[in-house]
Amino acid sequence: MESELIGKTWLHSYEEDEGDVMVYRLNSYDFPPSRGRTGFELEKGGVLKQYDIAPTDGLEEHVGKWEKVGDDKVHIYIKGNGQPAQSYTVEVVSLKDDILKLKKLPSSDQ
Repeated sequence: MESELIGKTWLHSYEEDEGDVMVYRLNSYDFPPSRGRTGFELEKGGVLKQYDIAPTDGLEEHVGKWEKVGDDKVHIYIKGNGQPAQSYTVEVVSLKDDILKLKKLPSSDQ
């Protein structure tokens, strides 16, 4: 699973979300029109690049760290850079056919 995640840019396909499960697709996917999409990239060595919608509707990159926790969980930490720091864990619900499904875990499950 880890090798399928690393080095790819994943964008949130929010139209396909299923309850608390978030759906991500590769940035090369032909998404329907949107005012912007958030996303991320996991790099080797634990480097995370998170992409948020910038005030000018482009993407704003935030660099952080990621760490694999167990077989199907990834812990994320992003420095504040003028905003509160973020620290959370996501569970990989599934990853097949370039469709990634994630569930953000409550902080007590980290």
